[in-house]
Amino acid sequence: MHRSSLADSPLLKVSRPVSACSRCRSAKVKCDNKLPACTACERAGREKECTAANDQFARGKERSYVAALELRIEKLERRLAYARSTKASVALHGPDEPPAADQSRKDSLAFIRAAIHRKAVRTQEKADINTLVSDFGYLAVNTTTRDFDPSESNMTFARLVLAASTNEPVPEPKTTSLPAEATARALVQYYETSMLPLYPAFPGTSLHALLSDLYQGRPRPIRSSEYWLFWMVLAISSAAQSRSWQDGHYLNAVEFVGRALPHADRALKPGYVTQVQSLLLLTQYSMLDPAHFDSWHPIGFTCRAVVDQGLHQDPPHTQQMDQDALSARRRTFYCVYSLDRAISMVHARAFSFYDDAVSVALPPSGQPGSPLPKAPMARPPPDASVPLFRLRRLQSEWYQTLYQGDPTQAMPDSTSFIWQKCFDMWEWCEKLPADVSPPIREMLDLELRYSYVYCIASSARAAQVSSYGRLLIFEHAISYMDRMHDIAKRTGNAAFYTYHDALRVFFMASQFVAVLRDAGDVLLSGSPIPMPPSIPGKPSPPPPPVRHDRGTGDNLDRSLRCVERVKNTLRLFGDRWEDAFSLLKGFENLSADMWESLAVKRDMRNVAAAGQWQQQMPVA
Repeated sequence: MHRSSLADSPLLKVSRPVSACSRCRSAKVKCDNKLPACTACERAGREKECTAANDQFARGKERSYVAALELRIEKLERRLAYARSTKASVALHGPDEPPAADQSRKDSLAFIRAAIHRKAVRTQEKADINTLVSDFGYLAVNTTTRDFDPSESNMTFARLVLAASTNEPVPEPKTTSLPAEATARALVQYYETSMLPLYPAFPGTSLHALLSDLYQGRPRPIRSSEYWLFWMVLAISSAAQSRSWQDGHYLNAVEFVGRALPHADRALKPGYVTQVQSLLLLTQYSMLDPAHFDSWHPIGFTCRAVVDQGLHQDPPHTQQMDQDALSARRRTFYCVYSLDRAISMVHARAFSFYDDAVSVALPPSGQPGSPLPKAPMARPPPDASVPLFRLRRLQSEWYQTLYQGDPTQAMPDSTSFIWQKCFDMWEWCEKLPADVSPPIREMLDLELRYSYVYCIASSARAAQVSSYGRLLIFEHAISYMDRMHDIAKRTGNAAFYTYHDALRVFFMASQFVAVLRDAGDVLLSGSPIPMPPSIPGKPSPPPPPVRHDRGTGDNLDRSLRCVERVKNTLRLFGDRWEDAFSLLKGFENLSADMWESLAVKRDMRNVAAAGQWQQQMPVA
């Protein structure tokens, strides 16, 4: 059961992980955080005076970050000790002990006091956690610190990440042995086919080499980061193939995560690229198992690690770097960038860093490595990561402008801006490589339709949606739901679908209901809505999508079928992720009036059609 936690209303402030220097902050100007001095200070000749807001945790002072966390923990422990010491004076007995009075008297003073005490403890505990997690946003969480080792008493970066990200504790693993080699290789191959083409944060060769070392007994020590990689890849592949939170795939995934967690302190040790890769794996698993982890916090910490290690900037030209190493560095960054944009958009939250702070060229197409000759796959799957990275950059541009810009500043021509972004995304689709596998191409097409609707929908800076825009939302939403309904029914998917797709289904369904409420009569009548005329010097709107459901009824039938498929899809997703049932209930409440209206119109149409048919029948 998914417990109520900070995942529902997280307070971790990671949206702007790079703080402005003191001079730019006092002058209220934008700071690019360039090292050793920002551009504004360089232009003013104040390079030596450029000090960041988190300078108290600068190089050489990393221990103060740990001390700040330990001090905070001691403060919380004192509060909890005080709460326990006052328990006896609040209630006649402990809340977990049996009452001394008759248990049938539910309104006794003891029960009332015990209930008040439990509520007070829960309230205080929640307030303490909220305060602690809020403070993380103001602490300079330096993820490049390498000078502390894990122990039973101190706070490590890994424990901080897991404490903020965990919804429900992961059960202790039941075994200590490795899974069968055939099982491990099958799961690695699934990850290589479904996830690695989209997020190549590490080469596939490293996975196969690690498998050989683990199962062939090669005499070399295995590092904690390698164990973390092995177990998390198995967990992600198992969870991705699960269709119910009670099936064997999901239970195996939880078991594999339990085997990985003991290696977290070393795998997530700050200051290394392996830390970013390990955090990425935790983020991917969190997207598949929202019952145990909240994906919002892992991706925030991952972005913090990327910024602190400088991966959001290409090395200067004066620094000679091997091209393969540079390409691997860029792939790692864009994997983080892509997941951060996807997770932030699906939760309607701010990005962890803005595009203005990024200066990284796209990596070249192609997998970073091919499997070893003895691997089960003869060649790596086609690389789809660079097309996905390009789409994320397009999404990031219009999302920041429409949803993260100042809502008090109206856009001079929001319609032209939206049409231009839709055209850019259409152009991106036309340039997709021909060798992209059909399952991943289908996933990218769904992502494109989701992006169209998101971009055209009413936003903070473009509240008005034109009639033609509503038509595009109507058509793309129906097409999206038809495809997603089929995907939800499949026993196996060869692409990376997560709980976030359930959130996308709810978003698309909500926009579908919104346009039917605003312009239902026009859309349901099937009357043509002309495309706005082209204006010289301004972008043209995109054409309506090609219908793939012709012959299946008019727009009224299509709308009713779309609502039914939304419910069925969320119900199927609910078997995998219990939170999807809450989305289903929310959509049923949202669409109840509209569904009733559509059903009445269908009955009236059928009655009218039956009357016309009787009139046309010849008299005997």
